[in-house]
Amino acid sequence: MSPVIVVATISPKPGEEAAVKEAVLTAIPKVHAEPGCHTYALHEATGDSTDLVMIEKWESMEALATHGQAEALAELGKAIGNLLAGPLDVKTFTAVPAGEADQGAI
Repeated sequence: MSPVIVVATISPKPGEEAAVKEAVLTAIPKVHAEPGCHTYALHEATGDSTDLVMIEKWESMEALATHGQAEALAELGKAIGNLLAGPLDVKTFTAVPAGEADQGAI
């Protein structure tokens, strides 16, 4: 099984940035406890963007699928659903390791 990398962009409505960020921060410890979660890390855009980006690493597609049905994600969806400017932009990837092992892949 190859690990799965997820990049999920979250775009809050104007004025809702703090509420969305707080909801995501509340969900993170719950997601970290899910089976197969290697990384679930929140990042803020720099510059004029107010987007948030989750960088995730899951043990497998099966672990990611389980996460998709987990209570933490359902609770997060309820908390931020009306606070977003549009749907989440979620993309999945597999690593193409290159160079130094600890630097060439997430």
